[in-house]
Amino acid sequence: MKKRTRKILILSGIITSMVLLVYFVFDFNNISILQTSLFKSVARFFNIIFTGNIVLIAFFIFVENKNPSRTIAWLLVLFLIPWLGFVLYIVLGRNTFKRKKSKQKHLSDQQRSKDIAQYQSELFSEIDVFNNEKKLNNKLVNLLLKNSNAIFTVNNSLEILTNGQATFSSIIDAIKKAEHHIHLEYFIIKDDEIGRVIKNLLMDKAQAGVAVRVIYDSVGCWKLSQQYLTDLKEAGVEVFAFFPVIFPILSEDLNYRNHRKIIVIDGSVGFVGGLNIGDEYLGRSKKLGFWRDTHLRIEGEAVLSLQRTFLNDWAFVSQQSIPESREYQPVSQEYGSSIVQIVESGPDSDWFAILQAYFQMISSAEKRIWITTPYLVPQEGVMLGLKTAALSGVDVRIIIPDKADHFFVYWASQDNIEELLEAGVKIYQYKNGFIHSKIIIVDGICASVGTANLDYRSLEINFEVNAFIYDEQAINTLESDFSNDIADSQEIMLSVFRNRKWYYKVLEASGRLVSPLQ
Repeated sequence: MKKRTRKILILSGIITSMVLLVYFVFDFNNISILQTSLFKSVARFFNIIFTGNIVLIAFFIFVENKNPSRTIAWLLVLFLIPWLGFVLYIVLGRNTFKRKKSKQKHLSDQQRSKDIAQYQSELFSEIDVFNNEKKLNNKLVNLLLKNSNAIFTVNNSLEILTNGQATFSSIIDAIKKAEHHIHLEYFIIKDDEIGRVIKNLLMDKAQAGVAVRVIYDSVGCWKLSQQYLTDLKEAGVEVFAFFPVIFPILSEDLNYRNHRKIIVIDGSVGFVGGLNIGDEYLGRSKKLGFWRDTHLRIEGEAVLSLQRTFLNDWAFVSQQSIPESREYQPVSQEYGSSIVQIVESGPDSDWFAILQAYFQMISSAEKRIWITTPYLVPQEGVMLGLKTAALSGVDVRIIIPDKADHFFVYWASQDNIEELLEAGVKIYQYKNGFIHSKIIIVDGICASVGTANLDYRSLEINFEVNAFIYDEQAINTLESDFSNDIADSQEIMLSVFRNRKWYYKVLEASGRLVSPLQ
């Protein structure tokens, strides 16, 4: 559906809905003037227009949406409950169409990454870089080379940053040491205590001559004050919004969000992971309490991949191309021997790279699959993979929050629990606050840490970035953290879960109804 056509449909639907609502409200109260044949004819006319809108929306969903379950769900809601269907379509429905605009994000400098990835892929087909005990790694590395040009890097030093205090301390320290540039890209930035600390540091560095560039997501930062952005700009920081949304109801950009959290400093130090910028990520939220999360600090060659992701996004939002000169490349020195691939995905990609990587990890596991995710709404293939692995004797454990930060996604997650428990998957609810880490560890030999959740929106619609790591020490730390989180969680027992309250099942059904529409 063309952008203009869709906006006309939505605008006319809103106007029609308002007219009909006014008519029926007044008609219900027996206002005499609205009992006339003229006004009844007007109401019938607008009702026809509204019905036409629903039919057209249904037609475009039918033609362009390739997922049968989502197509059927949309058609049922639109025709059985048209008013609800129309509202849901405004809020959620416009992600069923891949944007030409997002396709424009593919830039010419991708060719260099593609050439290197092709060379490495050919190398991996001839040489067992790992060993016979780690065949999964070879498959995973090769997959990511082919589906996302995720260059395989070996000269890296990794540090697992557990929770907000460690993460922000490391970020602040790195920003203070910046000499040439600071690149920051975030889904959420808040104008609170830690947000202002970061802002002041960025302003100080910009005024000292360091090039500071910031990308913020327009929807994720809806509540960010204009003064915050003005202060940054006046200090010399270059700031751009990703897919700006001025009128959310009429904007189809609403659903294509930049969920990435990236910091690159002087081309040699990089950060990626689950934490946004805000006090709640330091555990200061009265509603959610302690915030359990995982971030990653990288030094070395893998930072170049984070840099490329940022520079591509920067060129897209600012229309400014920054050459990959020596100042933006990691310094040529020995950092360590940690093996890393940085993988980005989004609606501009040819493949759902992170989703495919998750599927490869799960389907190839031989001993254990340990997952931490705030949202457990996996696609059918991943769901089948988890159940099959558990039924095959693989130790599959999943940690999810006990608290809800998003109503429908929480109950959609709850809806999948019983089916997974029946297959032998062990599921734990985190009790010590809110857990937001996005981690998958398989067989103790490979892991993913990043921004992508285990749900449809994250893996197919949002712009995401994950680090896939093949480093024994880092993975040991992740496994240790996972064991600690298990200790702070309560296992969900199948017999108990089956006896949950009846209205929980109603809420789960509501989550199930909405989840295919996303």
